[in-house]
Amino acid sequence: MRERTLERVRKLLAKAERTDNEHERATFMAAASALMAKHGIDSLPPAGTRQTPGDRVVTLPNPWAREKARLVSLVAQAVRCRPLLIGRGDGGQRVHVFGFAADLERADLLATSLLLQMAGGLARVRVPDGVTAVRAYRRSWLLGFTDEVYRLLCAAESEAAQASTGAALVLADRRAEVERAVAVHYPDIRISVPRTSGTGYRDGVAAGRRADLGRTGMTTGTAPELAPGR
Repeated sequence: MRERTLERVRKLLAKAERTDNEHERATFMAAASALMAKHGIDSLPPAGTRQTPGDRVVTLPNPWAREKARLVSLVAQAVRCRPLLIGRGDGGQRVHVFGFAADLERADLLATSLLLQMAGGLARVRVPDGVTAVRAYRRSWLLGFTDEVYRLLCAAESEAAQASTGAALVLADRRAEVERAVAVHYPDIRISVPRTSGTGYRDGVAAGRRADLGRTGMTTGTAPELAPGR
């Protein structure tokens, strides 16, 4: 990603981080996510240009390793990468992400930001009175946060693609290339759907809607705010 684009994103994020006004934060978040999506379209090569997809494996440590891995997976999927949850290994849950270089970079940047934001949001959660299954509530909050962030990112990506003449054909070709790369490594793929519980999911969705979608720099270290039982 060009340094100029990074600088614009950093400025938007700095404004989002400084304000306590949720409406202002949402405005800066929307601008940052739209900028990232537009950069993804601007980075597309001309139709007919051949590029080779790359891949990387990200390991998410405990606690909440599966939930963090799901966040990384859906962020990657939203920005046109192909993620696969490949289970435990190297001290955590692993996600194997396939995609072209520009999209892998965008997934990297966004996932880093959102892992930190999810940790901070969970640390601020106050479990409603009467809820006895605290861990289940917190897990559902994490899933709700992730799903709403995914929806917001997909909307930004779709809007950017629709605004670009000829992008649809190039994107379709690139999706096919990525799927072929995945098939070489994983000919048999199984899909699982996580279960949710109660109001935690709804509250996580609300928090995800307020997320700032553009902080930079990948990290896979354990965030202390994600410690179980908090």
